Amino acid sequence: MAAPSDPTTSPDESIPAPMVLVCGDDDFSVKQRARALYEQWCSELGGMDHEVLDATASNVGEAQQKIAKLHAALNTLPFFGGAKVVWFQNCNFLGEDRTSSSTSVTSALAELAETLKSFRWNGVRLLISAGKPDKRRAIFKAFEKQKTVELFAALTHEDKDWAGKAESEAIRILRAAGKEADDEALAELVNRVGPNLRMLASECEKLALYTGQRNTISLSDIQLCVSRQKIARAFALAEALGDRDLSKLLRTLDEELWEIRVGTDKRKSEIGLLYGLISKVRSLLMIKELLSNGSLKLCRDYNSFKSQLDRMPASSMPTDRRFNPLAFHSFVLFQAMKQAANYRTEELVEAMGILLEANRKLVSADLDEALVLQQAAFRIVGIRRKAA
Repeated sequence: MAAPSDPTTSPDESIPAPMVLVCGDDDFSVKQRARALYEQWCSELGGMDHEVLDATASNVGEAQQKIAKLHAALNTLPFFGGAKVVWFQNCNFLGEDRTSSSTSVTSALAELAETLKSFRWNGVRLLISAGKPDKRRAIFKAFEKQKTVELFAALTHEDKDWAGKAESEAIRILRAAGKEADDEALAELVNRVGPNLRMLASECEKLALYTGQRNTISLSDIQLCVSRQKIARAFALAEALGDRDLSKLLRTLDEELWEIRVGTDKRKSEIGLLYGLISKVRSLLMIKELLSNGSLKLCRDYNSFKSQLDRMPASSMPTDRRFNPLAFHSFVLFQAMKQAANYRTEELVEAMGILLEANRKLVSADLDEALVLQQAAFRIVGIRRKAA
């Protein structure tokens, strides 16, 4: 999520900026920010003539009607005099979809952009909230030229810093509710929810209600209240292996195999599950090595861990991405760091051999895939654990 600039003042003047576009594919952040800005403006200007226009359109005709209403709202003077705010809310035709790309809509938006350039903003402010925009459009460039665009990009798992951003947002929401979470609880919260700010806010509100008068949120609170979302469930098998929890590992493996058998997720396969386990063991081995040679130090919060990774020189790492820790997602390595003490290095090396053997059986032998994976899981996690 991009940090927004302050749009309340014009870049060249000290007066409030007359128009702001709040947009992006992070729907939750866009709505939250637009609502806050609208309320701020209404409070500053006072009066009773502010307008909120629903800008959601399902076809070209509706989009044209919405734009016409916006023109009318901008040109209608406040009934009681003074100033007014016009909020063009939830606009869904500034992007690249079929409605947005139609000639009539693009022409109407271009005409609106020209109107805004010459509009007399005496006592009028315009706020538009929208989804992901097409930056080539004249309307977007009109706001961009005024430097009054706030763009919110949704968090994705491909974003290497999504966990840090999610942690920061969770801390902000919990503190606003008068709550604090320790590092372990915070990491588990982010791990369970994943890069979904709307769901993260919902889970934080749930935790605030559950803990009542208690100010501190613990790991047990997270485990009791917060459900695992889809992305977290996708990594549940590898996490069970890292936690060295045999019953959890076999239960999760059984659930994954059932999904493959019934075909609920066409992207999953037995060999894909195996490669996920191989990647997990490889990350555990890397972390063990980095901890043993002093490249990393144990820490409990993700941001401290990420700052250590960022300071590691890329030139000192292997060129092969499979063995380069900097090529791994930093949150995956952070989880591995918390689990590394569950295995000795020799056990992890032995685990790689077990998984290699399972790979050969899945590829070349006519054996039951579920049995091969179950046996491999039992042999790895069931290896007699000695003191780390």
